[in-house]
Amino acid sequence: MVLVEAKKEDLKPGLGQCLAEMVASQRFNQQKQQPISTIYGTVTSGTVWRFLQLEGQTVTIDLNDYPLPPVEQILGKLVWMVQNG
Repeated sequence: MVLVEAKKEDLKPGLGQCLAEMVASQRFNQQKQQPISTIYGTVTSGTVWRFLQLEGQTVTIDLNDYPLPPVEQILGKLVWMVQNG
């Protein structure tokens, strides 16, 4: 599962919002007896992207900002998330 949070300029406030959505999704799926082992998230301004991963109670935030262009890195990460999610 991949969740996306969009922000106008500053990505930092979006990290907490995206993580809250990821935790809510995790809990929702657990309550429905359909747990998801890994939930991925991304925060974007549309021109800069940052990626998150939630496994159990552990969150990993990629501290690198991925600019657009070039689009190849961002598309590669999104494809990887979908294939592994």
